[in-house]
Amino acid sequence: MRARRPREGARRSATGVVRALRAAGVEVSDEGLSRALYTSDAGLHRLVPTAIAFPRDGAEVATVVRCCLDTATPLTPRGAGTSCAGNALGTGVVQDLSRHLTRILSIDPDEATARVQPGVVQAHLQAAARPHGLRFGPDPSTSDRCTIGGMIGNNACGPRALGYGRTADNVVALTAVLGTGETVRVGPGLPVTSPTLRALERLVGDHLALIRTEFGRFSRQVSGYSLEHLLPENDFDVASFLAGTEGTLAVTVEATVRLVEDKPFTTMVALGYPSMPEAADDAPLLAEVGATAAEGLDRRMVDVVVRRQGPGSVPALPDGDAWMLVELVDDDERRLAERAAALLEQARAADGWVVEDPVATAALWKIRADGAGLAETSLERPAYGGWEDAAVPPARLGEYLRAFEDLLARHDLHALPYGHFGEGCVHCRIDFPLGVPGGRDAYAAFVEEAAALVGRFGGSMSGEHGDGRARSGLLRHMYSPEALALMARVKALLDPEGILNPGVIVDPEAVGSHLRVAQAADSPLARTELAFVEEVHRCSGVGKCLTDGPGGGTVMCPSYQATGEEKDSTRGRSRVLQEMVNGELVSGWDSPEVSEALDLCLSCKGCARDCPTGVDMASYKSIVLHRRYRGRLRPRQHYSLGWLPAWSALVSRLRLGRLVNAATGVEHPLLARLMRWSAGVDARRSIPRLARRSARRSLAHVKRAEAQQRVAVWVDSFSDAFEDGRAAPVVELLERAGFGVEVVGRRACCGLTYLSTGQRGLARRSMLAALDVLEPVARRGVRIVGIEPSCLATWRSDADELIGDDPRLARVQGAMCTLAEVLGDAPAWTPPDLSAVTVVAQPHCHHASVLGWSTDLAVLARTGATVRTVGGCCGLAGNFGVERGHYETSVAVAETQLLPAVRAAGEQTVVLADGFSCRIQLRELARRPALTLAELLLAQPAASTPVLTSTKTAPPSNTR
Repeated sequence: MRARRPREGARRSATGVVRALRAAGVEVSDEGLSRALYTSDAGLHRLVPTAIAFPRDGAEVATVVRCCLDTATPLTPRGAGTSCAGNALGTGVVQDLSRHLTRILSIDPDEATARVQPGVVQAHLQAAARPHGLRFGPDPSTSDRCTIGGMIGNNACGPRALGYGRTADNVVALTAVLGTGETVRVGPGLPVTSPTLRALERLVGDHLALIRTEFGRFSRQVSGYSLEHLLPENDFDVASFLAGTEGTLAVTVEATVRLVEDKPFTTMVALGYPSMPEAADDAPLLAEVGATAAEGLDRRMVDVVVRRQGPGSVPALPDGDAWMLVELVDDDERRLAERAAALLEQARAADGWVVEDPVATAALWKIRADGAGLAETSLERPAYGGWEDAAVPPARLGEYLRAFEDLLARHDLHALPYGHFGEGCVHCRIDFPLGVPGGRDAYAAFVEEAAALVGRFGGSMSGEHGDGRARSGLLRHMYSPEALALMARVKALLDPEGILNPGVIVDPEAVGSHLRVAQAADSPLARTELAFVEEVHRCSGVGKCLTDGPGGGTVMCPSYQATGEEKDSTRGRSRVLQEMVNGELVSGWDSPEVSEALDLCLSCKGCARDCPTGVDMASYKSIVLHRRYRGRLRPRQHYSLGWLPAWSALVSRLRLGRLVNAATGVEHPLLARLMRWSAGVDARRSIPRLARRSARRSLAHVKRAEAQQRVAVWVDSFSDAFEDGRAAPVVELLERAGFGVEVVGRRACCGLTYLSTGQRGLARRSMLAALDVLEPVARRGVRIVGIEPSCLATWRSDADELIGDDPRLARVQGAMCTLAEVLGDAPAWTPPDLSAVTVVAQPHCHHASVLGWSTDLAVLARTGATVRTVGGCCGLAGNFGVERGHYETSVAVAETQLLPAVRAAGEQTVVLADGFSCRIQLRELARRPALTLAELLLAQPAASTPVLTSTKTAPPSNTR
C-alpha cells in the first residue's frame, strides 16, 4: 500500500500556503535567503522548500499543519538541522521549531522528568537538570546544538545510550499534531481518545505476530517505524513509538522526558587491539560489565587528529592500531575500580589501562565527538555520510566489519569507520565520487550492496540517525514486503493526505535522488570555478558553528553569537554559497542573498580552525568580493580602508601625519565627520592616529647586532604607520633576551587589507613585493618575528593560495614566527616574575585560529601570572567594525565575551591584546588600555600607553 502524496498542482502553488499562513498570523518567510538556508541538513541531500514557518506556540504548530492540509502542501518539521540523512528537508513548508519553541517548561526532581518544548537544545536541558543531580540520558555528539524535538524525530542515541537508552526509551509523554490535524496527548497511562489512534490500536492488534518477529529485534534497530512500542505488552506506548518516525506521522509540540541520575563516580578504560574488527569482537563483553558507553576507533582517526591539531592533541593510548574507550559509572568508587579491573582482565585486548587524567579523558571523547567532521576532509577525496550509521547485533559486529572492509575495497572506496561498539553501531564517512560523472550511480550501487550486507547480518540500515532521504529506499533489505506494507498503512492512518515529510520511510524516492554535490557538479560554475565549488561544499552541516557561545578558545562564529541568525553562521553562509553554485535559487556573485549572508562575516578565520570540516569563510568572502567587483566600481571603503597601508605609507613619506591627525581629531569635528563619511567609516568610530614618524625609520639604528642567535623584526604596515603600532617594545625585549636584532628596513606589506576587501590582484602583488624584501632575510637563516598577528597569519593561511608555487614562499613561511615562539626557544631569557599580576588576555582571532596562542600562554605561564583567556572575537576585526552598517554588530560581538571579561576584571588587572584592532576596540568600547605581550614582559608600558594600573571600565555607548 502506498501512502498518498500531496497533489502536484497544489504543491506548485507556493503563494497559497504562504498567504494562508500569514493570514493566520504565523511568522513565515518565502525569501530566497531563508529558503537557501534550509535546502540541506547535515546529510547529502538538497531540496528547495517553498517557505519556512516559525511557529511561536503549540497552537501555531497546529495552524501550520492545517494550512498545509488545506493547500495540500508538504510539511517537514525541523529542529537544529543536524540530521545526517536528509530527514529534515522538503519541497513544501519547513517548520522550524528551534526559533521560538525553546522553553524548558518544568523539571520535576521527584519524578525525574522534564517538560520541554521541541526547540530546547539538549545541552540546555542538561544544564537545567544538573543542579538536581539529573541528566537526559541520550547525548549525541551534536548535543550543544541539537534539539530535543529533533532527537525525538530521529530517535537519537549517542555514545551513552548503552547505559541510558535511546530517546524513545526516555520519552514519557508527547503532545503532538497528527497529519490529520488532531492534537493528541499520548503516553503510558493516558487515555486513548483519538479516533485515529484507536484505529491504529486495532491495526496493531491485527498484526501482532508480524510486529513481534520483525520489529525491535535489537537495541539499535532504528530504521523504519518502531512498531514494537505499540504491542499490548508495551502498553500501546504511542509516545515512544512516535520517536523515530522522523516527522512523517506527527509534529511534536511538547515532550515530557525521563531524566536519569548522574552517578558520582566515572572512569574510562582504554583498550588497545591490533585492528578494529578485533576490537569489535569484544563488543558483547560490554553488556556483561554494565558499560555506560563504549566507542571504537582506529589509527586512521587518531592520525587525522594528529595531522590537524598536532601530536599533543591525542593523549597516550594503549599499544595497538585500534581502540575501545569504555566508560563505567557507579555509586561506589571501590566497586567502580573493581569493575574496571575486571574489564581489563576479561578483555582480549593487546594492552589497556584506566585513564586517570580527566583532561585526557575529555580529549579522547572529543576525538569521537568531532569524528564525522574530521573524517570528511581527511582522505584524498572528500568523504560523505551517505552510509553513515548502520548497526548490527553486537555479537556479529566484528564479522560485519571484516565484510564491510572487503566491500569498500571491491568498490575502490575508502573510509574512516568508528562508532558505538557496545550496541553494534558503526559510523562511517566514505569518499564517494559524487562530484564526477557517474558518481551518483557509483554511490547508489555501493549503498545497495551495503544495505544487503547489513540485512544478511540481521542489522538496521540506521542505528542512530534515522532513514531520511538517504536510507528510506533501502528498507526493503531489512523488512519483508508485509512489514513495509504495514508501515504504509500506519502512515495512511496518521497522515492520510501524505503531507508530513513525504518521501521519508514510506513511499521513498529512488536511492541517489537529490544529491547536493552531484547537482553542484552539473553547475556551470563547477566548470569555471571548480576549486571554489569544492571548497564551499566542505560544509557538511553538522552545525558546530551553531553552539551558544565561544569557549575554551573557540572563535567561530562571532557574528552568529551576536545575532543568533542562521544566515550569520558558518553553516548558513556555506549553504547560501552552495546555492549560488547551484544557481537555481541564488544567482550570481552579486546576488542579494550572497551579499546579505556575507555582510556580517568578520573574516576572523575562526571557522578555519574550529569547523571540523575546515571551512574558511574569510577566504570564500574574499573570493566572492573579488568576483563581484572585478572590473566594476567598488564601495568607497574598499578604496579607503582596503588601501589603508598604501595611504598610510604615503602620509608617512610626505610627513603629513600630524596634519591628518588634526583633521580627523576632535579639533575639527566637522572635517573629521566628513572624512569618516567619505571613507565609509561609521560616525561613532574614531580614526586611529598616525605616527609622526615611521616605526621602521625610528628603529633604523637597529642593525644586525652581534649575538649567537639573530632575529629580524618585520614591521608590518599597521605597526609602522600608527601610534598604537608598538614595534619598539618587541625590539627592546628581544635585545634584552640576548638576541642579535635587526629591523627589516624596507617596507613589506602582506596585502591583508586588500585581501579582506576582495582585491586579490593587489593583494598578490603586495605579497610578492614583500617576498622580495623578506626572502633574502630568510635565506640567511634568520628568523623573522612578526608584530601584528593578522599580518603574520596571512603568510601562514592565505599566501599559498595567492602566490602558488613560488619557491621563495616556503623559506619565508619557515622563517616567520611570533614573539612567543622565539622566546620559547631562548634558553638565555629569564621571564620576569609576574606572579602578583592578573591578566585578561584577548588573543587576536587570527592569532588564535591560524598561529595558535598556546605558545603565548606557555610563555605567560613561565612568568607566574594568573591568566584568563577570552575565547571570542573583539568584534572590530580590521575594517569590519569600522565600516558603516557594522557598528551595532561589532559592539554585540564584543559583548559576547570580551567586554564582560574586562568589566569583571579589577582595576589592577592587566588587559593583554597583541592585535591592533583588539586594542582599538578596548579603548573605544571599554575605555581600557591594553598591553602587548612585549610590553608586559618588559614589565613597563610603551611611552604612549598608560601604566599597568588602568582606569575603570566604562560601558560602550551603544550596546545590547
